[in-house]
Amino acid sequence: MATVVSTLFISLDGVAEIDPAWHFPYFDDHMARAVDDDYRDTDVLLIGRVTYDSFAGAWPGREEAGEEDAAFARRLGDMRKVVVTRSAHDLGWRHVERLDGDLSAAVEALKAEAGVEKILVPGSLSVVRQLLAAGLLDELRLLVHPVVARRGARLFDEGDTVYPLALRRSEAFPTGVVRLVYASGELPSLAGYDDVKGQVPSGD
Repeated sequence: MATVVSTLFISLDGVAEIDPAWHFPYFDDHMARAVDDDYRDTDVLLIGRVTYDSFAGAWPGREEAGEEDAAFARRLGDMRKVVVTRSAHDLGWRHVERLDGDLSAAVEALKAEAGVEKILVPGSLSVVRQLLAAGLLDELRLLVHPVVARRGARLFDEGDTVYPLALRRSEAFPTGVVRLVYASGELPSLAGYDDVKGQVPSGD
């Protein structure tokens, strides 16, 4: 059964809609290695339509231009890409297909495909929210920028269900960016205030 991994750049106030003004000043060799790690051994990119349009509008041209980022652009082009979209028009690029039917059912089927071991979800906030709600996201990888964006789409929407997470790895970069890798988890206890009030600091 494949592992589904989300990778996101995010601000301290939860904005995961990238603004170049606050993202690129923090991009350095440490972040590049983290991104490389996220994409390594990926068998399928599962992408929401907005993120896909951003990728398809930029990376094929960068591959053709043959500059420093051409190798990564070629890597993306060669990957199998499954796009979550209701649109019927041509998606362009190569190795791309539409996700058919219900997202949860389709992802379950994709996870079970022979030869598929890692499914990476870059960006694609709506898709990540749906996978979290369905319990289908195995890892949430965040590159937290030390900046308060104040505007833009946030990763988490409002709802009645909490999502407890278990921290698997963390790393602080010299820029102040923190890489956090979470798996699904459970609340450490069902404690209320009466259960913990003996641990409240004394006035001494």
